[in-house]
Amino acid sequence: MAVYQLDNDLWFPDPHYGEKDGLVAIGGDLSVDRLLLAYSNGFFPWFSYKNKKEPWWYCPMNRFVIFPNKIHISHTMKQLIRRNKYEVTINQNFNGVINGCSKADGRNKELGAWLGNDMIKAYNQLYELGFAASVEVWENSSDDNKKRLVGGLYGVTIGRAFFGESMFSLVPNASKLALIYLAQVFEKGGGAFIDCQFETPHLLSMGGCYIHYDEYMKMLRDE
Repeated sequence: MAVYQLDNDLWFPDPHYGEKDGLVAIGGDLSVDRLLLAYSNGFFPWFSYKNKKEPWWYCPMNRFVIFPNKIHISHTMKQLIRRNKYEVTINQNFNGVINGCSKADGRNKELGAWLGNDMIKAYNQLYELGFAASVEVWENSSDDNKKRLVGGLYGVTIGRAFFGESMFSLVPNASKLALIYLAQVFEKGGGAFIDCQFETPHLLSMGGCYIHYDEYMKMLRDE
Protein backbone atom coordinates (compact mmCIF):
# COMPACT_ATOMS: atom_id res chain seq x y z
CA MET A 1 0.00 0.00 0.00
CA ALA A 2 1.25 3.47 -0.78
CA VAL A 3 0.33 7.15 -0.91
CA TYR A 4 1.72 9.01 -3.91
CA GLN A 5 2.89 12.61 -4.08
CA LEU A 6 1.43 14.51 -7.01
CA ASP A 7 3.23 17.32 -8.80
CA ASN A 8 2.26 20.00 -11.29
CA ASP A 9 1.67 17.48 -14.07
CA LEU A 10 -1.84 16.10 -14.54
CA TRP A 11 -1.80 12.45 -13.50
CA PHE A 12 -3.10 10.03 -10.90
CA PRO A 13 -1.57 6.71 -9.84
CA ASP A 14 -3.21 3.30 -10.04
CA PRO A 15 -5.68 3.37 -7.12
CA HIS A 16 -5.38 -0.39 -6.60
CA TYR A 17 -2.14 0.35 -4.74
CA GLY A 18 -3.62 2.96 -2.39
CA GLU A 19 -4.32 2.70 1.32
CA LYS A 20 -7.18 0.60 2.70
CA ASP A 21 -9.16 3.71 3.62
CA GLY A 22 -9.04 4.84 -0.01
CA LEU A 23 -6.31 7.47 0.28
CA VAL A 24 -4.14 7.24 -2.82
CA ALA A 25 -2.40 10.57 -3.41
CA ILE A 26 -1.54 13.92 -1.89
CA GLY A 27 -0.78 17.17 -3.65
CA GLY A 28 -1.54 18.81 -6.96
CA ASP A 29 -4.27 21.42 -7.10
CA LEU A 30 -8.00 21.87 -7.50
CA SER A 31 -7.93 23.06 -11.10
CA VAL A 32 -10.81 22.16 -13.39
CA ASP A 33 -8.60 19.89 -15.50
CA ARG A 34 -7.31 17.97 -12.49
CA LEU A 35 -10.76 17.59 -10.97
CA LEU A 36 -12.21 16.26 -14.23
CA LEU A 37 -9.33 13.82 -14.58
CA ALA A 38 -9.85 12.75 -10.97
CA TYR A 39 -13.58 12.06 -11.23
CA SER A 40 -13.13 10.35 -14.59
CA ASN A 41 -10.96 7.80 -12.77
CA GLY A 42 -12.97 7.51 -9.56
CA PHE A 43 -10.90 9.91 -7.44
CA PHE A 44 -12.24 12.74 -5.29
CA PRO A 45 -10.57 15.33 -3.02
CA TRP A 46 -11.27 15.22 0.68
CA PHE A 47 -9.10 16.96 3.27
CA SER A 48 -9.28 19.28 6.24
CA TYR A 49 -8.39 22.71 4.92
CA LYS A 50 -7.62 23.92 8.45
CA ASN A 51 -4.64 21.62 8.94
CA LYS A 52 -3.75 20.33 5.46
CA LYS A 53 -1.82 22.48 3.01
CA GLU A 54 -2.59 20.46 -0.12
CA PRO A 55 -5.41 18.23 -1.40
CA TRP A 56 -5.74 14.60 -0.36
CA TRP A 57 -7.18 12.34 -3.05
CA TYR A 58 -9.28 9.25 -2.30
CA CYS A 59 -10.37 6.37 -4.49
CA PRO A 60 -11.83 3.49 -2.41
CA MET A 61 -11.84 0.05 -3.97
CA ASN A 62 -15.33 -0.63 -2.59
CA ARG A 63 -17.63 2.10 -3.87
CA PHE A 64 -20.80 3.07 -2.09
CA VAL A 65 -23.39 3.98 -4.72
CA ILE A 66 -27.11 4.39 -5.25
CA PHE A 67 -28.70 3.11 -8.44
CA PRO A 68 -31.43 5.63 -9.35
CA ASN A 69 -34.05 2.97 -10.03
CA LYS A 70 -33.42 1.33 -6.66
CA ILE A 71 -33.59 4.32 -4.36
CA HIS A 72 -35.67 3.53 -1.29
CA ILE A 73 -38.50 5.96 -0.52
CA SER A 74 -39.82 5.38 2.98
CA HIS A 75 -43.46 5.77 3.98
CA THR A 76 -42.54 8.99 5.79
CA MET A 77 -40.92 10.43 2.67
CA LYS A 78 -43.86 9.40 0.48
CA GLN A 79 -46.16 11.28 2.83
CA LEU A 80 -43.89 14.35 2.75
CA ILE A 81 -43.81 14.31 -1.06
CA ARG A 82 -47.60 14.06 -1.30
CA ARG A 83 -48.02 17.06 0.98
CA ASN A 84 -46.18 19.32 -1.51
CA LYS A 85 -44.78 21.28 1.40
CA TYR A 86 -41.49 21.96 -0.36
CA GLU A 87 -40.51 22.88 -3.88
CA VAL A 88 -37.52 21.09 -5.40
CA THR A 89 -35.45 22.54 -8.26
CA ILE A 90 -32.23 21.83 -10.11
CA ASN A 91 -29.41 24.32 -10.75
CA GLN A 92 -31.33 27.34 -9.45
CA ASN A 93 -28.89 28.28 -6.67
CA PHE A 94 -25.66 26.29 -6.83
CA ASN A 95 -23.71 28.78 -4.76
CA GLY A 96 -26.42 28.82 -2.11
CA VAL A 97 -26.36 25.04 -1.86
CA ILE A 98 -22.59 24.67 -1.65
CA ASN A 99 -22.39 27.39 0.99
CA GLY A 100 -25.24 25.73 2.86
CA CYS A 101 -23.31 22.46 2.79
CA SER A 102 -20.27 24.29 4.11
CA LYS A 103 -21.94 26.02 7.04
CA ALA A 104 -24.99 23.96 8.09
CA ASP A 105 -24.85 22.72 11.68
CA GLY A 106 -21.64 24.70 12.23
CA ARG A 107 -19.61 22.39 9.97
CA ASN A 108 -17.20 25.18 9.01
CA LYS A 109 -16.23 25.60 12.67
CA GLU A 110 -15.08 22.01 13.09
CA LEU A 111 -11.39 21.13 12.95
CA GLY A 112 -12.03 18.57 10.22
CA ALA A 113 -14.02 20.95 8.01
CA TRP A 114 -13.22 20.22 4.37
CA LEU A 115 -15.48 22.51 2.35
CA GLY A 116 -13.48 25.72 2.48
CA ASN A 117 -13.12 28.68 0.14
CA ASP A 118 -10.77 26.92 -2.27
CA MET A 119 -13.11 23.95 -2.66
CA ILE A 120 -16.14 26.21 -3.06
CA LYS A 121 -14.37 28.22 -5.75
CA ALA A 122 -13.27 25.07 -7.58
CA TYR A 123 -16.76 23.53 -7.70
CA ASN A 124 -18.33 26.81 -8.71
CA GLN A 125 -15.95 26.78 -11.68
CA LEU A 126 -17.06 23.25 -12.53
CA TYR A 127 -20.68 24.39 -12.30
CA GLU A 128 -20.09 27.33 -14.61
CA LEU A 129 -18.64 24.91 -17.18
CA GLY A 130 -21.55 22.49 -16.88
CA PHE A 131 -19.72 19.77 -14.93
CA ALA A 132 -21.41 20.27 -11.56
CA ALA A 133 -25.03 20.51 -10.51
CA SER A 134 -27.17 21.28 -7.49
CA VAL A 135 -30.59 20.28 -6.22
CA GLU A 136 -32.40 22.84 -4.09
CA VAL A 137 -35.24 22.41 -1.61
CA TRP A 138 -37.34 25.52 -1.00
CA GLU A 139 -39.88 26.43 1.65
CA ASN A 140 -42.33 29.29 1.26
CA SER A 141 -41.91 31.88 3.98
CA SER A 142 -45.16 32.80 5.71
CA ASP A 143 -43.85 36.27 6.50
CA ASP A 144 -43.13 37.71 3.07
CA ASN A 145 -44.28 34.91 0.72
CA LYS A 146 -40.71 34.43 -0.48
CA LYS A 147 -38.96 31.09 -0.91
CA ARG A 148 -36.28 30.07 1.57
CA LEU A 149 -33.54 27.60 0.74
CA VAL A 150 -33.85 24.90 3.40
CA GLY A 151 -31.78 22.06 1.98
CA GLY A 152 -30.14 20.51 -1.01
CA LEU A 153 -27.15 18.73 -2.44
CA TYR A 154 -24.50 19.23 -5.07
CA GLY A 155 -22.07 17.10 -7.03
CA VAL A 156 -20.18 16.54 -10.25
CA THR A 157 -21.73 15.18 -13.42
CA ILE A 158 -19.72 13.24 -15.97
CA GLY A 159 -21.41 11.03 -18.52
CA ARG A 160 -24.05 8.85 -16.86
CA ALA A 161 -22.62 9.29 -13.36
CA PHE A 162 -23.40 11.79 -10.62
CA PHE A 163 -20.67 12.16 -8.01
CA GLY A 164 -22.37 13.39 -4.86
CA GLU A 165 -20.23 15.75 -2.83
CA SER A 166 -22.34 17.05 0.04
CA MET A 167 -25.88 17.74 1.22
CA PHE A 168 -27.52 19.76 3.96
CA SER A 169 -30.87 20.23 5.70
CA LEU A 170 -32.22 23.14 7.68
CA VAL A 171 -35.54 21.32 8.15
CA PRO A 172 -36.16 17.59 8.67
CA ASN A 173 -35.70 15.37 5.60
CA ALA A 174 -34.79 18.15 3.15
CA SER A 175 -31.61 16.41 1.98
CA LYS A 176 -33.49 13.12 1.58
CA LEU A 177 -36.06 14.91 -0.54
CA ALA A 178 -33.29 16.37 -2.70
CA LEU A 179 -31.69 12.96 -3.19
CA ILE A 180 -34.98 11.30 -4.14
CA TYR A 181 -35.68 14.05 -6.67
CA LEU A 182 -32.17 13.72 -8.09
CA ALA A 183 -32.53 9.95 -8.46
CA GLN A 184 -35.88 10.25 -10.23
CA VAL A 185 -34.71 12.93 -12.65
CA PHE A 186 -31.39 11.15 -13.20
CA GLU A 187 -33.11 7.85 -13.99
CA LYS A 188 -35.35 9.50 -16.58
CA GLY A 189 -32.24 11.00 -18.18
CA GLY A 190 -30.48 7.64 -18.43
CA GLY A 191 -28.21 8.04 -15.40
CA ALA A 192 -26.36 4.91 -14.31
CA PHE A 193 -25.44 5.57 -10.69
CA ILE A 194 -24.97 8.15 -7.95
CA ASP A 195 -21.59 7.91 -6.25
CA CYS A 196 -22.03 8.49 -2.51
CA GLN A 197 -18.29 8.22 -1.72
CA PHE A 198 -18.71 6.92 1.84
CA GLU A 199 -21.41 4.93 3.60
CA THR A 200 -23.61 6.72 6.12
CA PRO A 201 -26.74 5.40 7.88
CA HIS A 202 -28.68 8.11 6.05
CA LEU A 203 -27.57 6.88 2.60
CA LEU A 204 -27.73 3.19 3.50
CA SER A 205 -31.39 3.59 4.45
CA MET A 206 -32.08 5.04 1.02
CA GLY A 207 -30.76 2.09 -0.93
CA GLY A 208 -27.01 2.61 -1.00
CA CYS A 209 -24.89 -0.46 -1.72
CA TYR A 210 -21.28 -1.41 -2.43
CA ILE A 211 -19.78 -2.33 -5.78
CA HIS A 212 -16.13 -3.00 -6.59
CA TYR A 213 -14.05 -0.27 -8.19
CA ASP A 214 -13.55 -2.30 -11.37
CA GLU A 215 -17.31 -2.65 -11.90
CA TYR A 216 -17.69 1.03 -11.01
CA MET A 217 -15.21 2.03 -13.71
CA LYS A 218 -16.91 -0.12 -16.33
CA MET A 219 -20.17 1.70 -15.69
CA LEU A 220 -18.41 5.06 -15.57
CA ARG A 221 -16.86 4.37 -18.97
CA ASP A 222 -20.18 2.97 -20.19
CA GLU A 223 -18.58 -0.33 -21.22
